[in-house]
Amino acid sequence: MSRGPRFRSGSRRREKKGEERVSAAYLDWALADFSGYIAADELYDGPYCVLSIVDNRTFKRLVYEVLDHDPTQVDISRFFLAFREKLSARGLRLRGITTDGSPLYPEPIRAVFGNVRHQVCEFHVLKEINKAILKAVAQVRRDLKNKQPKLSRGRPMSPVTRQAARAKKRLQDKITALFDHRHLFVQHVLTPKDRQLLQRITRGLPVLRHLRSVVDEVYRLFDRRCRTETALKKLATLRRRVRRFQFLGHKLQKLFSPHIEKALTFLDDSLLPSTSNAVERGNRRHRKMQKTVYRVRTREHISQRIALDLLRDAQSPARLNTTYSLHQQRKCA
Repeated sequence: MSRGPRFRSGSRRREKKGEERVSAAYLDWALADFSGYIAADELYDGPYCVLSIVDNRTFKRLVYEVLDHDPTQVDISRFFLAFREKLSARGLRLRGITTDGSPLYPEPIRAVFGNVRHQVCEFHVLKEINKAILKAVAQVRRDLKNKQPKLSRGRPMSPVTRQAARAKKRLQDKITALFDHRHLFVQHVLTPKDRQLLQRITRGLPVLRHLRSVVDEVYRLFDRRCRTETALKKLATLRRRVRRFQFLGHKLQKLFSPHIEKALTFLDDSLLPSTSNAVERGNRRHRKMQKTVYRVRTREHISQRIALDLLRDAQSPARLNTTYSLHQQRKCA
């Protein structure tokens, strides 16, 4: 039985044409309602790195570049300079930029954009602090485990061994409770029931209660109802408080990072987003694409595939209007 003719539907690859359209028509569409606030990030994909800039309020991806090496500050500066020229050609001005805590960005931002507001992503800062909090809780669990009395094999018979067995069980129950409910030490909002449970499992452990109070103060720093100057004063008070406790001062070194000051910049600008979620969304879409489209493994194909994805974003409003019109016609029929 001979093979039939090749099925040609969908066989034309449009990546090259899509890449050309992104540099012209797509960018005009994306910058038509430019908010002035962007988010920038880098995504590592094997030997390649994808640099991206996204409008941090409209969530439209603006420009990207695929590198075949790890980025340096020179690469970031060149990338930002090309984006600044695109803004200048359209008479647009940048008001704020949000990045993660990478050391790649501060110098290029100052060199290319001057004194523009630079916000370090609040989510990344809180993630590092919460990770340190959970490590401190784990250290307390290890200390409790080391305090457990050593028992010989077999059933405890004497009053002394029975007392030691009861003490070991109490410590083990406390260790288990601290592990099962460790999320309560980093949870943003605690209900009255959660606070009651936290008080019970930290009975006899004042260090952990101080640790939870420190977490509450950290979350209060990012309250938009105060200004950056006020938040910085609160941060200085919190740091002095942490230094007084040797255990907390040793475990919470992240509180003394300069990234926290940068993460409070958004308090003085009501339009400046506090996180870089806009660009992280594009990174998640790229990772999902790489899990399903196995031929996208070269620098050229990665760049072309991202261009196709951007064009789909530009066509999505028209698709939504078409879908809505079809649904309305079905209702009327």
